Amino acid sequence: MLKSKKKLNLPAKALAPAGEIYMDYASATPIDKTVISKMINVMKENFANPSALHDAGVKVKKILETTRKNVAEILNAHKDEIIFTSGATESNNLAILGIIEKFQGAFPIPHIVTTNIEHSSVLEVCKHLEKMKQAEITYVPVEKNGIVDPKKIKKAIKINTVLVSVMYANNEIGTIQPIQEIAKEIRHLKKGKDNSLPFFHTDATQAVNYLPIKVEKLGIDLMSFNSAKIYGPKGIGVLYVKRNTLIKKIIFGGNQEFNLRPGTENVVSVIGLAEALKITEKIKEKEVIRLTELRDYFIDKLMSKMPFGIKIGINGDFKNRLPNNINITIPKIPSDLLVVELSAKGIYVSEKSACKSGNKSGSYVRDTVSSFGKKSNSLRISLGRQTTKKDIDYVLNILSKILTKLKKWYN
Repeated sequence: MLKSKKKLNLPAKALAPAGEIYMDYASATPIDKTVISKMINVMKENFANPSALHDAGVKVKKILETTRKNVAEILNAHKDEIIFTSGATESNNLAILGIIEKFQGAFPIPHIVTTNIEHSSVLEVCKHLEKMKQAEITYVPVEKNGIVDPKKIKKAIKINTVLVSVMYANNEIGTIQPIQEIAKEIRHLKKGKDNSLPFFHTDATQAVNYLPIKVEKLGIDLMSFNSAKIYGPKGIGVLYVKRNTLIKKIIFGGNQEFNLRPGTENVVSVIGLAEALKITEKIKEKEVIRLTELRDYFIDKLMSKMPFGIKIGINGDFKNRLPNNINITIPKIPSDLLVVELSAKGIYVSEKSACKSGNKSGSYVRDTVSSFGKKSNSLRISLGRQTTKKDIDYVLNILSKILTKLKKWYN
């Protein structure tokens, strides 16, 4: 579908801007039309506070708890293990700070094991805990392909380790981490111990669209994700907390969400999240196949059609990556310039995580895996439900023209 000022003929169940080609689905997704319809239907009459004792409140509370049950069933979890938050950032903060708060005083200083390519909502919390001397952190470096070795995670665990936090799939380079293998290593360490430490948390925000999310099979104790990445509303997320996981709340107020997340529940957005999750699970298998084919086609054409022998590097493991993720390095040409040039043509991509887009220091994830060394440039192109082969052909054509125009950077 070529760039046009006319409205795009998008699939019936999604909304997207007209006259544009959007390839930044790792950053945010359009809201599915069915999700919008569900939210509107609930919004019209069910506005009461779900904690109220009157009939209107009881009705909304019933809707909330039925929706919680539906989300739990998709995850193969219990209803009381689903905590609704404002998004994955809050879920990650609650998982990490909540565990540390619970174990303050149990050790001289509690210990966390994580990786060096986690989302900023994990890494920044860990850095804060280090600075305040409230936790000791081990950052296990991933391999050059962007995947962590489970044996190295196991080796980093100490007697005072209370939490291991490893993301399911990376938000920038799309590499899929061996969560089940890490869980297996942790289980082996727990054998014969009197306690259940360490707990295992994963940020599954980028994974939900494409990977298995049954929590028992994954072997995790906590899992974070949000609605904004699965074609649902922004500002709503989930933290799965397995029963008997020792965790405290980190903000204070009422006793909502099993006394772990105070505040009046955002029921309308919860409805949207649940519907988006339901649709995602229904179409996941076919969409993974479709996007994998498009991703591979994009990369193949990218490598063979670029002008004047430009070298392009693929960041992250090619096989064990999300089906919608293409993260490339084009030496010498600034990636932010490429983003702006493509945007001027109505093509929307990114250079790194949107959460770090204001940071001029570059991408710490890319610096870890790029074959061109630290401070090299990178472009993240992420496909989605509305992406077609015609879109890809058009983007490749425009990108080639832009690179030809910018060839002065090679002089």
